[in-house]
Amino acid sequence: MDALGLWMFLGAFALIFTGYPVAFALAGTAIIFGLIGLATGQFDALLLRALPDRIFGNMSNFTLLAIPYFVFMGGILGKSGPAEDLLRTAGLLFGRLRGGIAVAVVLVGMLLAATTGVVAATVVTMGLISLPIMLKYGYDKGLASGVIVASGTLGQIIPPSVVLVVLGSELGVSVGDLFLGSLVPGLMLGGLYIAYVLIRARLNPALAPAMPAEELNISRGALLKQVVRAMVPPLILIFVVLGSIFYGVATATEAGAVGALGAVLLALANRRLTRAALWDVTLSSARLTAFVMFILIGSTAFALVFRALDGDLFMQNLLTTLPGGVIGFLILTNLVIFILGCFLDFFEIAFIVLPLFAPVARELGIDMIWFGILIGINLQTSFLTPPFGFSLFYLRGIAGRALATADIYRGVVPFIAIQLLVLALCMVFPGLTGLRAAGP
Repeated sequence: MDALGLWMFLGAFALIFTGYPVAFALAGTAIIFGLIGLATGQFDALLLRALPDRIFGNMSNFTLLAIPYFVFMGGILGKSGPAEDLLRTAGLLFGRLRGGIAVAVVLVGMLLAATTGVVAATVVTMGLISLPIMLKYGYDKGLASGVIVASGTLGQIIPPSVVLVVLGSELGVSVGDLFLGSLVPGLMLGGLYIAYVLIRARLNPALAPAMPAEELNISRGALLKQVVRAMVPPLILIFVVLGSIFYGVATATEAGAVGALGAVLLALANRRLTRAALWDVTLSSARLTAFVMFILIGSTAFALVFRALDGDLFMQNLLTTLPGGVIGFLILTNLVIFILGCFLDFFEIAFIVLPLFAPVARELGIDMIWFGILIGINLQTSFLTPPFGFSLFYLRGIAGRALATADIYRGVVPFIAIQLLVLALCMVFPGLTGLRAAGP
């Protein structure tokens, strides 16, 4: 009976990998093993009476309120067209370079990451606009698809990021500190993507040709006007949202509310906000929020019963005695998250894995902000890893016959390697996140 916690953990994953909804797999496993624990006298029934209070306590978490705000903000900006304006403008600026269109896609992905942060909207929008252009000018299909899906996921580590909001809530740390610490890793990712594209284009110009000169026939004055019109409004919104957090004027939740209002005002100013678009964004934001809340309820029930069966002590004893100490624990943690990312959504991974690993990280004296940033970088990779990387599905859905699935899988591999490189660098050099060294 001492192994009930382990069997509970394995049972939950067995249910999840059969395709059963994660929220109900976790809650159902908690009910089954809770009854077993009661029948065998492993714990007292009074413990389960704490479950409603625990669930309502999590539901009233002020930090989680930032999720619908940021999702709504991203949805409004995705519907109101700044991505199209940014891509056209960046294409004119960098089109003369070999690989210039791909560089433009990465830069626009970084800007959209700091405004929308919604992977699906970013990948779909950039895919619809930039993929036909890159293929028209002879770009390699693998490189084109890899650039689009990798750039579209930058919103998961460049703040304001929903991933970091969830991590902050689960780890019990400041979301603003996570935002601040993730800036350099996010910019590093974008910079390395650009460097990779330029190096590949220089070594093999046929992979990413420059745009013809006649396509770039525009005066400097007209180009400057277009740059100002396309880039200034998103930059103002970025400054308002992130600046208010970094300077301590507002919490992440309050800044998210201001960002949502700002996105609506920008859409109104551009005359691109329709009643249908507003309803669609509101509905999708409500659906995603409900999805997150149901997983949170299931994971809360799971964690309560798991701890009652001493599963947390089992995991703590197992993970604190790993060879290599802090580094050994971090390698194992990130390896588990990377493997799970091939099959599960980042919400599911965060709510399942973090309650198990976070107490061990505290026991080892690891800086929890730094730990959260490492996990955030790793969770971003889950959008790209086959066979179930969601960004791959988004691009495949809009590419039609222009791309084969093999082209997308082939093209994304170098970008996964770049993300793992940044993860390793941030693990070895915590100063890249502006934080202290890990552990004693």
